[in-house]
Amino acid sequence: MGKRVRLTNDSLNSYGYRVLTTGVDVSQYERNPLLLYMHERGKVIGYMKDIRVEDGEITGEPCFDEATELSKQCKKQWEFGSLRMVSIGFDVLETSGDPKHLLEGQTRPTVTKSRIYEVSVVDIGANDDAIVLRKDGTQITLGDGSDCPLPLLSNNHKNNQAQMELKQLARTLGLPETADEAAVNAKLAELNASKEEAENMRKENEALKLAQITAAVDAAVAAKKIRADQKDHFLNLGKKVGIEDLNKTLSAMYPAVKLSETLSTEPAPGKTPAKSPWEERMDEIRANLKK
Repeated sequence: MGKRVRLTNDSLNSYGYRVLTTGVDVSQYERNPLLLYMHERGKVIGYMKDIRVEDGEITGEPCFDEATELSKQCKKQWEFGSLRMVSIGFDVLETSGDPKHLLEGQTRPTVTKSRIYEVSVVDIGANDDAIVLRKDGTQITLGDGSDCPLPLLSNNHKNNQAQMELKQLARTLGLPETADEAAVNAKLAELNASKEEAENMRKENEALKLAQITAAVDAAVAAKKIRADQKDHFLNLGKKVGIEDLNKTLSAMYPAVKLSETLSTEPAPGKTPAKSPWEERMDEIRANLKK
């Protein structure tokens, strides 16, 4: 026929599970590669040839034997294109709910090992409703309204998600992926304690710096380098530039003095200080008394 079709791949189907291609055994089917119509026993319309397992999928070519009217009809519809899909019937041998086998949105476990026992031409393809599987010896055709025999992951899936998140958190914290919840919580507590200690040290340093700045400004007020009403200004300046630059600024300032204090009564070096009129009168009195 020359039309190669996909029998199955690793993708998620509409029932919330998937079949791993690497775990599908095709050896038994290759010995008897029946092609059925809609998964119905007794409605053999041909066989599958050139079955290949590669690149994460299984493919093959349907051949119609035209031994029945149904086979002839299916061949014509296949060539015309109104029938264009196939679906596998398989035995479920092993499933897994391990996070490494799950995809986002998956609600049932992954079929990790299975065995194909038939392939059918169907109107709706293998990754939708027309899926036939056998589990524990019971055949279920999902397209006829039957319930899927694979259980919902429910809490197990949530637990798996939680385990995945725990592994990711462990890696972020520098712990091995195998670290349990207690180890992760202990590491988080350690980091929180370190953070709290660092914050306390920061506050202590800030308080020490403020105390140094306040002492320097108070000393400048006492030395009359700055006025008392300028204290807040120099406190804020110290907070911005630091204690070292503040001290440099204050050391370059001189104390304020009264104008009267700047008028010196001391004589110039080498000169006799001038006497006041009162002192001159007293000198005259003393001189007269000595006569």
